Amino acid sequence: MNRTRVVVIGAGVVGAACARELSLAGFGVLVLDRGRPAGGTTSHGEGNLLVSDKGPGAELRLAQLSARLWPEIAAELGDACEFDPKGGIVVATTEAGARALTAFAAEQAEAGVRTEVLSTVDLAAAEPALTREVTAAVRYPEDAQVQPAGATLALLGSALAHGARLRTDVEVTGAVVRGDRITGVRVPGEVLDADVVVNAAGPWAGEVSARLGAPIAVRPRRGEVLVTTPMPGVVRHKVYDADYVGAVGSGDGRLQTSAVVESTRGGTILIGSSRRRVGFDDAIVPAVLSAIAVKALRLFPSLADAAVMRAYGGFRPYVDDHLPVLGEDPRLGNLWHATGHEGAGIGLSVGTARLLRELLTGASPSMPVEEFTVDRPAVIA
Repeated sequence: MNRTRVVVIGAGVVGAACARELSLAGFGVLVLDRGRPAGGTTSHGEGNLLVSDKGPGAELRLAQLSARLWPEIAAELGDACEFDPKGGIVVATTEAGARALTAFAAEQAEAGVRTEVLSTVDLAAAEPALTREVTAAVRYPEDAQVQPAGATLALLGSALAHGARLRTDVEVTGAVVRGDRITGVRVPGEVLDADVVVNAAGPWAGEVSARLGAPIAVRPRRGEVLVTTPMPGVVRHKVYDADYVGAVGSGDGRLQTSAVVESTRGGTILIGSSRRRVGFDDAIVPAVLSAIAVKALRLFPSLADAAVMRAYGGFRPYVDDHLPVLGEDPRLGNLWHATGHEGAGIGLSVGTARLLRELLTGASPSMPVEEFTVDRPAVIA
């Protein structure tokens, strides 16, 4: 059995997925969280597992790896994940948008993404409540959804069943360093020894890394979601306007909104999305919710009569070059980072964890990881 002691900081979906993979590989895993599992960014997401919003490149390859892994892992973990391979539909409502979407989908298809251009008739059959003022539509059969908190707790439960340990309400305050390597972490009143430390603290990964003495440029980017009362069958896929891709890839800190609409297994409809950089200010701003609703109504006019029962917001781990951070810190040996997924962390978690396991065990990684490494300008200023 592998006796390597690993401390995973963060019990969100990425931390839970990493703990599961490393426990399965025989590592001695201790998961730490300053709150409760899935209590931060993970529980404030929509549970999306997407390839549709990623252009050709490293992040798309990670999404494709994760898309191959999720059905297998979800089947193993059981119904708590609420895995739903419902597919996604991206629509354009202008001629310029249609040209951009068509070109983008063609590039994705060349990179191995399954795409289906929908006719007006096919689109109406797939989404009867969708506006007819659509200039182009592409279906992505590989898009799926999970219940984010449920999936995270299932991943963590699997890790615990394979020998991992969990400590909650524990704040990491610093590192124990010998030479140029980390050998443990400090928590109030205690030192926890470790051979490897994994920083999977999501949008707080920047703060955690600074406490450990190796700061990385991961910052919070806030998003909000509206939730309706149950409306079963009204929205059948994840449906979003083509300008969502531009909002994801933008570095502008000001408010950006785009129409993203989907249902859950329970029939509620999730309506997004917004992106803005406001630090860790968690105030719900009515004007942001209004802007989200206006754009959603352009896609689904019938939602004008929907009853909104709540709204929530969360922080996503943002990196300027929009790529995850995965690898060993070049300044502090045995410190590994697994963060920076922004709003794609649910979907990319299992692929990230598989790569981490492969790298730590010396196996050939399932895909190239050079673009995710820590020693790039966007991560280490």
